[in-house]
Amino acid sequence: MATLLLLLIYLFYIGLGIPDSLLGAAWPAIYEQFHVPLSYASVLSVIISSGTVVSSLFSARLIAWLGTAKITALSTVLTAGALLGFSCSQNFLWLCLFAVPLGIGAGSVDTALNNYVALHYNSMQMNFLHCFYGIGVTASPFLMSMALADNMDWQCGYRTVFSIQLFLAVLAVLTLPLWKTGKTARHEEELLCVVPITQMLRRKKALASCAVFGGIGALESTCLIWGSTYLAGPVQLSPDLAAALISFYFVGITLGRFASGLFTLKCSDWQIISGGLLLLSFAVLLLLVQSTPAMAVAALFLVGLGNGPMLPNMTHLTPILFGVRCSQSLIGMEMACYYLSILVTPVVFGMVAERAGAAIFPLFLLATFLVMAGFTAILKLGEAKSRADR
Repeated sequence: MATLLLLLIYLFYIGLGIPDSLLGAAWPAIYEQFHVPLSYASVLSVIISSGTVVSSLFSARLIAWLGTAKITALSTVLTAGALLGFSCSQNFLWLCLFAVPLGIGAGSVDTALNNYVALHYNSMQMNFLHCFYGIGVTASPFLMSMALADNMDWQCGYRTVFSIQLFLAVLAVLTLPLWKTGKTARHEEELLCVVPITQMLRRKKALASCAVFGGIGALESTCLIWGSTYLAGPVQLSPDLAAALISFYFVGITLGRFASGLFTLKCSDWQIISGGLLLLSFAVLLLLVQSTPAMAVAALFLVGLGNGPMLPNMTHLTPILFGVRCSQSLIGMEMACYYLSILVTPVVFGMVAERAGAAIFPLFLLATFLVMAGFTAILKLGEAKSRADR
C-alpha cells in the first residue's frame, strides 16, 4: 500500500512540474495575439511566484488543518482550474487573474508532498520524487509545441495540459482514502506542530537552512534565465545553438537527482550534499577558466549535476535537523525562500549584467556558490555540535 501511495505522489509531482515551463513555451504566441509587450511575461511570472511564496509560508497551517491528502487534492484541483482559465482567457488581464490560483496551488502541494516523503520515505525516494518533477517540466513545452504547430493555437495547448491536470485532480480526490490506510495514519500528522514564522526567524540554524535553499534556487534560476545569454554573448555561440545547448544544464539536474537516488544506497544525505558541493566548485572554476564553447557547456552541465541533488537531500534532512514536529513549518519556510530566490535572483543578475556585462556570469555563480556552501557548513557544524551536546 505504501508503494502504491508513493507512485501516486510521483504522479502528483509530475502535475506540479507541468505548468512551470508552459508559459515560456506559449508566450511568443500569447503576446502577439493579445498585442502586449514581450516583457509582460515577467508580470505573470512575478504573480505566479508570489502566490507560490505566500502559499508555501502558510502551508503548515493549512496542512495542519486539512491534512496532506486534502491539500494535495485541493491544490491539484486549483491548478487544473487555473490552466482551464488560461485556455479560455481573451486578454492579458484574465491571464493575470488566473495566475494567482496557479501560484497558490503550486506552493502548498510542493511543501506538503516534500514533507510527507521526507518523513515517511528514504532519501532515494525523495531524489526520485524530484526527478518526476523534471518529467512534468520537460513534457509541457513538447505538448505546447504541438499545439503551436497547429496555427499557433496556444489555448489548445493549455486545454491539453488542463486535461492531464484534471485527470490527476480526479485521481487525487478518488484516492483520498488510500492516505488513511497507508503506513502513515492520521495520528502521525497530528504530531506536527505549526511554528510561527517569527519564532523560526529567531533560530540561527533555521536561517542558515533557508539561506542554503535560497542559494540552490539562485544557482538554478540564474542558469535557467541567463545561461543562454551567456553562451550567446561572451562564449560567442549563435542564439539558436545557445538555446539548444542550455538543455544540457537540465539534463545535468535530472541525472544528478537520479544518480543521487542510487547513491543513497551507500551514502548518507550529508555525503551526497558534500559531493554535490565539490562538483559545483569544480564546475564554477571550469566556467571561470573556460576557453572554448565546449568547456562552457560542460561546465553548465556539471553545475546542474552538482546542484540537482541539493534540494531533495536538504529537504530530506530537515526533519533530522529540526525534528519531526517542526518539519512541516520549516520545509514551508525553506521552499518559500527557494521560490523567492528564483523570483529575485535573475532580476538582480540582470541589473548587475547591465553594468558589468554578461561576462560576469561565472563570478556571479561563484559568489552564489560560496554563500550556499558557507551556510551548508554552518548547518553541518551545528548538527555536529548538537549531537555532541546530546
